[in-house]
Parts: sequence; C-alpha cells; structure tokens
Amino acid sequence: MLRPAGSLRSSSPFAHVLPRFAPITARQNGTEARSGFESGRPERHIGLLRATSLGVGAIVGGGVLALAGTAFATAGPSAILTFALNGAIALATVASFVQLARRFPESGGIYAYAKKVFSIEVAFLVGWVVWFASVLAGVLYALGFAAFTAQGLARLLGNLGLGGWSSFVEPVIALGATGGYALLLTRRAAGGGDTATVGKVVVLLAIVIGGMVAWVTSSDGEAWDRLSPFAAAGPLGVLQAMGFTFIALQGFDLIAAVGGEVRDPRKNIPRSMYISLGIALLIYIPLLVVLATVGAPAGGIQGAAQANPEGLVAESAERFLGVAGYWLVILAGALSMLSALHANLFAASRVAFSMARDRTLPQRMGSLTARGTPALAVVVTGVLMIVLVLTVGDVASAGAASSLIFLMAFFVVHLAAALVRSRTRLSAETGERGRPYRSIPPLLPVAGGIACLGLAVFQAFAVPMAGSVVAIWMALGVASYATLLAPGARLADASARARDPELTGLRGQSPLVLAAVANPASAAGLVEIATTVCAPGAGRVMLLTVIGSNLESLVESTDRQGSTAFRILREAFVRGVFASRPPEVLFSIADNVWEEIARVAGEHRCETVVLGLPNLSGSGIGAPLGRLISKLDTDIVIARAPRGWRVSEAARILVPVSGGRAHGELRARILSSLGRSGRGSVTFFSAIRKSDSEQEKRSIRRRVSGQVGKEALGPYELEMPETDDIAAATVERAAAADLVVMGLPQSSEPSALSGSLPLQIVAEVSTPVILVGRWSRRIWHPASVAPRQPTWMLRSRGRRGRP
Repeated sequence: MLRPAGSLRSSSPFAHVLPRFAPITARQNGTEARSGFESGRPERHIGLLRATSLGVGAIVGGGVLALAGTAFATAGPSAILTFALNGAIALATVASFVQLARRFPESGGIYAYAKKVFSIEVAFLVGWVVWFASVLAGVLYALGFAAFTAQGLARLLGNLGLGGWSSFVEPVIALGATGGYALLLTRRAAGGGDTATVGKVVVLLAIVIGGMVAWVTSSDGEAWDRLSPFAAAGPLGVLQAMGFTFIALQGFDLIAAVGGEVRDPRKNIPRSMYISLGIALLIYIPLLVVLATVGAPAGGIQGAAQANPEGLVAESAERFLGVAGYWLVILAGALSMLSALHANLFAASRVAFSMARDRTLPQRMGSLTARGTPALAVVVTGVLMIVLVLTVGDVASAGAASSLIFLMAFFVVHLAAALVRSRTRLSAETGERGRPYRSIPPLLPVAGGIACLGLAVFQAFAVPMAGSVVAIWMALGVASYATLLAPGARLADASARARDPELTGLRGQSPLVLAAVANPASAAGLVEIATTVCAPGAGRVMLLTVIGSNLESLVESTDRQGSTAFRILREAFVRGVFASRPPEVLFSIADNVWEEIARVAGEHRCETVVLGLPNLSGSGIGAPLGRLISKLDTDIVIARAPRGWRVSEAARILVPVSGGRAHGELRARILSSLGRSGRGSVTFFSAIRKSDSEQEKRSIRRRVSGQVGKEALGPYELEMPETDDIAAATVERAAAADLVVMGLPQSSEPSALSGSLPLQIVAEVSTPVILVGRWSRRIWHPASVAPRQPTWMLRSRGRRGRP
C-alpha cells in the first residue's frame, strides 16, 4: 500500500544495526520515498521452556537411533565411550557458545559470532557451511524418519507386498515430512515440534527403564560379559566412531541460531543449552549401556551391528522387551527424527535469514511476512533439503558430512570465544560483559577448539566422501560470493562497522584516520569529520600539519607555522571534538605538502585520509589534488565547510549518485558514520536528461534505484527529476541541503579532477560538501596492524624528535 512520503520519516533513520532493504512505498514527481526495509526484527517470543524444547528436539533421539548401529559396528562396546568423549567436547563447546551468546544475543548463531570477530568474507564462508550443515542434518533426519516409518509399516503389514513398496515410499515420506514442516514454519514463527519432543523423551526413558529392569533380573555377570572385548578396534576405532556420531549431540547450537527470538537471552540461552545437552547425555549413556548388555546377542553387540546397523536399536530392544520393545523404538525413532527435522529446518532458515539481512545471501531472503516469519528463507532452505533428500538418499553419508562440518564450525566458535575474550576490555562496571568470562576457565575454548579441529581432520581423512562434500560446497560458496554477493555484503558490512564501532575492535583492527589540517578556522569541523569517520574506541586519529619551508628561513618559518599548528589544535580541543580519545599529532617539515601527505599516509598505513580544502574551487587545485589522490592507497574524504560548521548539525543530507559502484562502500560507511547521531535525513539525487529515450530513462532509474537500495540501510528518499542540465539541477538541489556527500570522479589521470562535476558543484554552492573516493591497489589493506606512534612527533625528512 502506498503512503505519503512524509509518513516514512523516523526520528532515528539509522537506529537499526541490522541491514534493511528498501522497497518503494511512494513515488511523486520523480521522488521515491523508501523505508529501508522496515519489516522489523522477529519478536522475542521464545521462553526458557520453548528454547530447551528446541534443543532437546534437535539433540535427543534422532542421532543416537540412526547412528548407534554404525558406532557399535565401528568401535564395538566402546561406542559408549565415544558418546561420553563427544559429550565432553560438546560441553566445552557449549561453554564457548555461552560466552558468545551472552555477549551477542542475536539470531544467526555461529555465523553471527563469526561476523563479529572475523572479516565479512570469513563470516560468509562460516555461515555458508553452517547453513549447509543444518540442511544436511535435516536431510539425515528426514531420511531417518522415512526409514523408521517404512520399517514399521513393513513389519505391520507383513507379507502384503510392502517390501517392494517400501523402497518407493521412503523418499515420498521424507519429502512429505520436509515439505510439511516447511509449510508450517512459513505460517508460524515457532512451534509444531513440542509434541514429538515430549513423546520421544518419554518413549526413550521407557526403553532405558525396561532395559535396567531386564538387567537386574538377568543372570549375574551375563550382561557384563557382553561388553568384552570392550575396544576391539582400538583407539582408532573409537576416534572414527566419534567422528561418525558427533552429529548425535549437535543441536544445542540451534538455540543460539534463534537467539534473536529468545526472551531474556543472556539467561535463557545458556540455561537452555546446558539443560538440553544434559538431558541428552542422561538418556544416551544409559541407553547405550542397555543396548550393549541386555540388548546384545550372545556373540556381542559389534557383530549384530555389523550385520544390520540401521535396525540394531529396534532388534536390541526387542531382545529385552519383546515385541513391545521393537515398537517402542520404531515410535521413538519416528518422533525423534520428526522433532530433529523440525529443529534443524527452523534453525537453518534463521541462519539464512540472518545472512540475508547482512546481504551475504540474496537480500529477499531477509524479509519477514505479516506473521513475522522469514517465509522465503524457510522455503529456500526447505527446497535445498528436498533436493538433497532426492540426491543423497544415504543416512550414513549425510551424517558423516554433517558431523565434519559441525566439528569445523565448533572450532570456529572456540576460536571466536578466545578472540572475543582477548579483544574485549572487561570492566567491573559492565556486569553483562564481564560475567561470561569470569565463570569460565580461559583455557577451555583452547582445549575445545583443539579437540574439534583434531577430530574434524581425522574425520576428513577417515571418510574422504565427507571431506569431498564439504570441499565442493565451499567452492560453490566462494564462487557465489565472488560473482554475486560480494558488493552488497561489503556495503552492508561497511555500514555495520560504521554504526557499531565496537566491531572494529572485536575484529582486532585499529584503523588510522589521517587528518591533514592547515587552517585553524576550519580545523574543528575537519577534525570532527575525522573522528566521525574513525571507529570510536578502536580507531585512531592522527592530525598532520605540514610546515613548508626552505633551509634559509627554517627557524622563522617553523616558529610561525608551528604557532599556526598549535592554534589548529587549540581550536579543535576547544570545540570538544576529542571527547572519546585524544588524537596523535604529527608535525612534518617538507617542501611539497601534497607529496608529504601521500608519504605519511603510506608510511603509517592509514585506512582513511581526510583533507580540508576550503579553496576547492580555486585555480589550479584540481591537478595537484588529482596527483595526490592517484598516489594514495587509502579511502579519501575531502571536506569543504565554513568556519564554525559542525557535521553533527547536518539535518538534511543530499547524496548525488549516478548508479555506479565506484564509491558505494565508502559512501555507505560515511553515511552510517554520520547517522550515529540519529538526526540526519538522507536524500539520494540523480537527475535524468529529458533528451534521453524512454528506454534509457528506465534503464537509468533501474540502475540507480538498485544501487541506492544496496547502499541505503535506513530510511531515505530518492529523487530522480528529468532536466535539461544535470549539473545545474544538482547545484540547485545542493543549495537547499545542509550537507552534500558525493563521490570523486574515477580516473587514473590526475587531471581528470579539474573541471569535474564535483568541483563544479563545489564552486557554485556554499553548502558544506564531503567528497569521497576509494582507491586501493592492494587486495589486503593492513590498517588493522598499523603501528602505534608517539602522541607528539616532529618529522623533517625522516628525522623524529620532541618539539
């Protein structure tokens, strides 16, 4: 439904950390008002009980019933030990999850944590494989549900021809269960799995209790004798079984994946994780002991498992509970697989939703329906599961590949927890931040990470098929990101880093912003721009004043220009632009100001160079400025502002655009940095020539609208009037704004800046202007390792000293 443009305004258009997409909601006289995808975030509607139910539904039953036979066939009775060891690794992993979930209580789970600590490229790869791991786990449980259901039907109907029919019906059952839950989750934000979860726990407990009763009533020592030899395959058999069955304890991470929908997440997420894993271990270990003792034939459990791994649990239960035991296992298996399928489909869709909000997956997958459900993310995840159900068809293969991916992902969790701990400065006054770390031994993430990585490497070599599946999926992800997703993801990440400066510190970066100042009158405004661009708390600002002089008058010139430099500093400090962190200051003596700026920026490996040039329209300024820009391997911000102007006072920000990607990432970063104050409204402007054909006009509108939609992550307006003179129309519109933000021309020729549209606009309006440019010849920019320098330095052709 269309709304008047004015109704789209909000008091804080940049108040949301998560990216927002931008559907058109109104269009009048060439102006489009857009909401910045204000579909909102999912409500926090999941309490402790529902979160625990999600974890129990994902962990308990499905994995152990599907893979217990494989574990016993590989390791013999020592499969009990493999589950206990996997439980220890899982508990250590939960501890790392608790640290991160308390610190970042949002949806996305492992992916959300990775994007806080690593680059967006690494975070994408982590999210890509975690999404696939949950999908594979869902495939495992869909196939398992089909197998248990078909097995029960075959036995129930006996000789009525079901044997030939069951092989045909299993895929149909798996597809029906997957499609049914996907349809349910498009209509409901949660729910649909609690009944199956409660039912399977009750049935599994009944099997365990029945086995214990049978053990007590059996001959003395007979049950224990079946545990010998305990580890016939030796340590390698135990390790291989651990790799096969680790997926049986996966599921607690799904609680973190929906953390953005959990009420009181800093309490309920950790509690539900520990409770769900504890319930699983309290059921698994006694169940395995019962199966390996009173449920084993006289020849031992390993031989029976090797003969029929899929049906081992049902056959074992039948040995000590009779026919009722068989049907209890069939019922428990079907319920377990259903609840685990539901939990993995639910969590995988939330991972995809979170990635789409960061534009590391197609942005439409990040939309919510009127019911508050990410329907498209659910549908895409469900379709992927259905495709894999039809192509994989092998429970063991799906389990091995999924276990390998989760082991790799949990290693990332341990690494992220260790990095966050080391990079976060704890404060006694910040209880929420400090509490997760004080209660957990610092070496626990290290030990857990080593265990996960070691087991993953062993699994990759022990089951080459699993390693191949992971490698192929990762290759598809890299190709998709490089060809389709990278521009939008980098735009969203640049904006997220600007709006949430803590990300810079969490990623271990300390970017340096170099502000070259010469005029005391504009110093405060320029330095305020530098501190706005800089990431508060993690980034640093260096003020550079170049004192140009010849040797004959060095002393007099130094005194005069040094006095000017200190007036610059005094003006900036008096205006209070260094509220969070004092800048570093560098005085440099050089004959050529332009070359000295380029040299200092390169030597200190600056991320951004901020220039204040009040005479941008002056004669001859374009060529030397162009030469400087061509030498800089940094982001460039050039400001022209009147005396006394403050960037925080800009209420109407105009952004002239042409639809190109040249400076989109930097422009998004600048706009988000400006938006931290929450006051400025943004209008993108792109004039269209009246003489263009209708086809050309449609093409321009489509290109500009698409690019602006990627850059603008908050509410904005897009004006695209038709005119005979683009420059004149832009100048007229700029005169009515409080601040103009526009890109510099892209050209390798220094002379290209002279006479360019940006300088032409600057020459004709008095509005404050910020010109941005981005030139980088390096794939990796080492801003994160820029060395710290003394706060006060005087440089003259390489010599340093105290003033």
